Amino acid sequence: MKKILTAILCALFAVLPFAACAEGGEDGKVIRLNEVTHSIFYAPLYAAEALGYFAEEGITIRLTNGGGADNVMAAVLSGGADIGFCGPEAALYVLLGGSNDVPTVFGQLTKRDGSFLVSRIDEADTFDWATSLNGKEILAGRPGGVPAMTFEYVLNQNGLYDGTNVTMNYDVNFNYMTAAFESGIADYCTMFEPTASDYEAAGKGYVVASVGEESGEVPYTCFIAKESWLNENGDTADGFLRAVMRAIEYVKTTESAACAALLAPYFDGTDEAALATSLNSYKAIDAWQEDMTMTEDAFGRLLDIIDNAGELEARAELSALADTERPARVYAALQAG
Repeated sequence: MKKILTAILCALFAVLPFAACAEGGEDGKVIRLNEVTHSIFYAPLYAAEALGYFAEEGITIRLTNGGGADNVMAAVLSGGADIGFCGPEAALYVLLGGSNDVPTVFGQLTKRDGSFLVSRIDEADTFDWATSLNGKEILAGRPGGVPAMTFEYVLNQNGLYDGTNVTMNYDVNFNYMTAAFESGIADYCTMFEPTASDYEAAGKGYVVASVGEESGEVPYTCFIAKESWLNENGDTADGFLRAVMRAIEYVKTTESAACAALLAPYFDGTDEAALATSLNSYKAIDAWQEDMTMTEDAFGRLLDIIDNAGELEARAELSALADTERPARVYAALQAG
């Protein structure tokens, strides 16, 4: 955790010169949103803009890519972003570090790990976590990162332990894992969509399991803002959540091919068929939190995952990190019509 806190502080100083004041305009409120990465896993966020839901709320989104949760949190803390979109663990580490200015999680988009386990051999009908991975090597991401910690948690829940009866390869940077796997490193590799489906379609490997389905619900990716921003922009925050909630419903209930066509401009160079396949994969594991409210059970599992990896210095209360009343209220009103 100390390493992560240090990284956050370093990133904070790095972005301070680029901090700017929030803009307003004739068309409504501009929200500077900094996302951890750009992924089809976050489809409802982009759909909310594509469908005009943000515009209906008088909101214009200025989207930037933080390239990591540390950088996203730094942008929020410095005032360089109004809303950060990343894993809630970034805010949790700030909370446990004793900060007096802990950003608040006010909405949750994804409720599972979005990665899939890819094997070199076709074992879709025979794969078993406890037996298939015994004695094998897996490329699973950066040590201390939530994807790797969640995967380790899943392994441990199935009686598998790194260095004992399975090998977790942490030597390859997340962005190069697929290339490393293709070159012959490891027996299995975790991949997000559309990479996993594309890899299988090319005949290079086989998707055998969903990490998120096996781990259970976890508050994986959330919207985070300073309490001061939320106090000053309460109506805007409500409108933001309302737009995303409507988009979640759209993505979940609309044919994936239609969704893919809508989202194609947000993923230049990615085939629409690949986007549709990815959306089907995420629908199949129930990836999105419909009411955007973090639950005690899911938060507790996140703490268990971090603690299991040896990265948690102390447990925290959900109420100290997240505002669950706001999304619950907005969702109830939306459902009531």
